[in-house]
Amino acid sequence: MAGTLHVWWNHRRVGRLTQDRHGDLSFDYERDWVEHPDSLALSASMPKRAETYRRRQCRPFFAGLLPDEGQREAVARALGVSPGNDFALLERLGGDVAGALQLLPADQSPDGNAPDRLPEPLDDAGLARVLDTLPTRPLLAGDGDLRLSLAGAQSKLPVVLVGGAVALPVPGQPTTHILKPQIDRFPGTTENESFAMRLAAAVGLDAAAVEPRAAGRTFLLVERYDRSVSKDGVSRIHQEDFCQALGVPPERKYAGEGGPAFRDCFALLRRVSARPAVDVLKLLDAAVFNLVVGNADAHGKNFSLLHDGRGPRLAPLYDLLATVAYPDLSPRLAMRIGRRGTLEEMDADGWARFARDGGLSLPLVRRRVVEVAERVAALAGQVAAELEQPGLDGAMLAELAGATVHRAKRCALTP
Repeated sequence: MAGTLHVWWNHRRVGRLTQDRHGDLSFDYERDWVEHPDSLALSASMPKRAETYRRRQCRPFFAGLLPDEGQREAVARALGVSPGNDFALLERLGGDVAGALQLLPADQSPDGNAPDRLPEPLDDAGLARVLDTLPTRPLLAGDGDLRLSLAGAQSKLPVVLVGGAVALPVPGQPTTHILKPQIDRFPGTTENESFAMRLAAAVGLDAAAVEPRAAGRTFLLVERYDRSVSKDGVSRIHQEDFCQALGVPPERKYAGEGGPAFRDCFALLRRVSARPAVDVLKLLDAAVFNLVVGNADAHGKNFSLLHDGRGPRLAPLYDLLATVAYPDLSPRLAMRIGRRGTLEEMDADGWARFARDGGLSLPLVRRRVVEVAERVAALAGQVAAELEQPGLDGAMLAELAGATVHRAKRCALTP
């Protein structure tokens, strides 16, 4: 079915996403947006231009705003649409997405920053109902007037906080946090992600702020780095993940399936970042940290560019999880390091090849490997202890810390 969605960026119309009667997508920037010297492109893969972007060119960005894999299928079932119909999903979910955009039907415009009604905080029973519903109805898709979307293969929900309590947003309101329930298949994911994210921040990496909570069951609150909160309200900040920036569709996010490898990510930062030297070093540190902590699932959609007043730059880290804690998950890195897929395979030659592929100085790489690994070993136990609280599994936190220290000491010997 043919249709048009207007793409808005903080109450300015950027362009039109159109689906023709054959189901093909296309995107056109508004002429005023193209000609305005201060307006930005939606994506590094879609520079401002007057010509139409056809499906192959625009789909990686727009499909990248939607949930992945099983989450997409569950959302589609809840909405009664095909999981392969990007346009239909965006039409129903595009009111609040990652970054600054809103995708709305032609007869709608963005609501202001002061909605007519205020969100109501959820009590423990209401929060428990939400946590129970998310596995079968991700993003609460089709529930009332909620139109929310986030990429990723894990169940999650954009929310706001009211006096510190979790609340569902009212229509048009920018969400400020992401609620991530425990994953039933993998025990302790709340403790695991809390530990990995807090440890990344402790060792000096730029990582999104997280807070584990419990309401009959555990969940994680992640503060959105693509939102700015001030006395005047909440503003959206644009962002795009590396797959979107490189024009890679989300179903090919893994390097082994044609998705970004580290050499592509370093090249992207050198090409578009306002501070390439800083961001290249940050990405190097992130690669080392993921290897040390055992996060094998760091693919192209788990790194992003943030487009704020300081220019394009590497966004804070997110979705850090010690996947090696779960035997059912592959231990092999989504993006190999010097053609090495695991910490056990890493050696001096692997780091040397990684440096060559990424255009990095080998002495710099060796120094950062040792420095990051030593910081992790020194701080893992402290971070785990600080996270202990009623409702969280203290034994698992201690186990994660012990395993991470062991991996860190081993990693420090590899370069």
